[in-house]
Amino acid sequence: MPPPAEVRPSFHRLPWREFDALARLEGDEAMARRLRRAERSRRKLLIHALLSEAAKTPERWGPLSPLDSAWELLARAEARAPRAVNRMLTSPYTGSWAGYTTRLLRNGMDGVGPLWMHLGHAHAIAAAAAIRAELDFETTIPAWRGHAMLPSLGMARFPAIETFTLAEVRGVRGRYLVSHGGTTVSLPSTPGSDGPGWWGIRRVRSRVGTHRFSLLLDDLDPYRGLYEPIPPERLPGKDFGDWQRLIDEACHLIATHLPGLARTMPVGLASLVPRPQVLFRNPSASTGEAFGSAVVGLPTDGAALADTLIHEFQHIVLGGLLHLVQLYEPDPRERIYVAWRDDPRPLSGALQGVYAFFGVTAFWRALAEAGVSSRRSAFEFAYWRRQTWHTLEVLRTDATLTAAGRRFLEGIAERLGPWQDEAVPTEATELAEAARLDHLAGWRIRHLRPKSSAVSALTEAWLNGRSRPPVTADATGLPPTPVPDGSWSHARTDLIRLAVGDAAADGVPAVPGATAADFAYTSGDVPEAIERYRAELSTDPDRPASLVGLGLALSARGPHPAARALLHCPELVRAVHRTLRASAPRPPTVEQIAAWIGQLVPD
Repeated sequence: MPPPAEVRPSFHRLPWREFDALARLEGDEAMARRLRRAERSRRKLLIHALLSEAAKTPERWGPLSPLDSAWELLARAEARAPRAVNRMLTSPYTGSWAGYTTRLLRNGMDGVGPLWMHLGHAHAIAAAAAIRAELDFETTIPAWRGHAMLPSLGMARFPAIETFTLAEVRGVRGRYLVSHGGTTVSLPSTPGSDGPGWWGIRRVRSRVGTHRFSLLLDDLDPYRGLYEPIPPERLPGKDFGDWQRLIDEACHLIATHLPGLARTMPVGLASLVPRPQVLFRNPSASTGEAFGSAVVGLPTDGAALADTLIHEFQHIVLGGLLHLVQLYEPDPRERIYVAWRDDPRPLSGALQGVYAFFGVTAFWRALAEAGVSSRRSAFEFAYWRRQTWHTLEVLRTDATLTAAGRRFLEGIAERLGPWQDEAVPTEATELAEAARLDHLAGWRIRHLRPKSSAVSALTEAWLNGRSRPPVTADATGLPPTPVPDGSWSHARTDLIRLAVGDAAADGVPAVPGATAADFAYTSGDVPEAIERYRAELSTDPDRPASLVGLGLALSARGPHPAARALLHCPELVRAVHRTLRASAPRPPTVEQIAAWIGQLVPD
C-alpha cells in the first residue's frame, strides 16, 4: 500500500486566511478537518517508513509474523472499506505508537518491553482495521501481561502466562475471535460493550441543541500515555457515570457560551484518557503525536472540565498546525516565565501555553459576560487575560520566531489585547493581581540567581551601616535556572479560588500546604497574616512561600518598601540575608533587609 498521491506533503496547504483565523480563535470545522487530514497523511507516511525500516532487520521481529503482512492486511482493508483504515490512522494512539516505536527502532533499543512487542502493534492496528472492514483474516498480535489490544475496539483479557506473548486473531463471516493459551474470547457485536474476557472502549455522547459531542474514554490502549506504554486502568462504573455527567455539563457550557468552538471541537478532540482527581490542579496533558486526544484528571465540576477541554483542544490545534508550518527555530533553553508552570519554559512550551490559555481566557470571559458563576468567572478571566498577555508580549519580540510565528502571535494579540481593558469587578481585579504577583515572585525567588557582585556590595554596605543600598535592586543578570531553590506552595491561590467558587461551606476541602498565615491573608485579616508570616520566617527565613506571603500581606496594608522588594526582587533579598546570617554579628531579620533594599524599588 504505497502512499497515494493524495497524501503527498504538497497536497496539504493552509491558506493564510485560515492560518489567521486559527490564531484569532475563528477556526471552523473545515479547518479542523484539514488539520486532521494532514495528520492522517503524516501518520500513513510514518508507518510506511517505520515498517520499511524494520523489514530490513528481521532479527528484531522476535516471534512476529513478517511485518509485510500487516501492511498487506491494511491494504486489503483499505480496498474494502477506506473509512476503516482512515479511522485507524486518525486514532490518536496510532500516532503516539508510531512516534514511540520509530524512536526505539532508530536507537536500536527496547522500550517498555522488547522492541518486537512495539513493532507487533502494527499487526494489532491492521487487525482492528480488518475487523471494521468486515474482512475474513487471521493474524497474531502482541499480548502484554495477558492483555491483547485491538486499537479503537477494546481489549481481550487472558491469564498472564508470560509477560510478553502473542495472541491469535481470526475473523470468519463477521465473527471475530482472539485466542491465547487455550482460551478464546469472542468480540461483542455492539461496539464499546463488554463481554466475557473482553473490555470495550466506552464512548460518551452529549447533545446540546444542534451541537453533538462524542468522546471515547480510553482506559485501555497501551499507547494512550504521554511518554511510554502503560497498562490498562479500567474505570469503575461509578467513575464512568461521573465522567458522563461532567462531560454533559461541560458541553452545555461550551455550546451555550462559545458556539463556534462547540462546532469545531468535536472534529479535533476525539478521545480522553481519564485519570484520578487531583484537587485544585485540574491536571491534563497532550502531545503532538496523539492528535485528537488528551489525558485529563477527573474535574470537580463541569466548568473546570470545559476549561480543560478547551485548553487541550487548543494544544491539539497548535500541534497539528506545527506539522504544517514552522513558527519558531529550535531553541531548547528553559528561559521564559509562564504563569501556568513553576519552572522556566523554552519558547516552544511558552507558545503552546499562550495559545491554550488564550482559549481558556475566552471561555471565562464568555461566562463572566453571561453572569455564570460571576465571582469565579470574573476572577478567572481577570487572571488569565493578564497572565497570557504578559507571556505573549515576551514572545512577540523573540528572535527565534519565524515570520509565520510572529504573524500567528499578532493574530492572538488582535483578540487578546482589547480584553485587557474590559471592565471587571474590582474584587476580581485585585484578587487576580495578588495571585499574579504571588506566582511571579515565587518563580523569581526559586529560579533567578542574583549577581554575586551585587550581593557582595549590598552585604558590605549593610555591615558598614549605609542607610541606603549602593546599587539598584535590578541585580539579576544570569538566565533563569531550571533547578529550583526551595519548594513552592499554591495554597494562597487555591484559597482564593475556593473563596470565589461555588463550593458549599460544609463541603470545602482541605487545601494542601496552607498555613495559618495563608488563611489569615486570604480571609482579609492582614495584621494577623503579617504576624504569622513573620513567625514562619523566624523559624525558616529561606522559605519562599513565607517570604512572598509577607510581601503580599505588607502590600495589602499600603505601599511599603519591604513589600516592594519581596514581590519584585525576592531572590536578591534572600541572597543578601543568607550572606548576612553567616557573617553579621547580629543578623537582621529578612524583613529589615527587604525594607532596606526596597528603597530602590519603584512603586
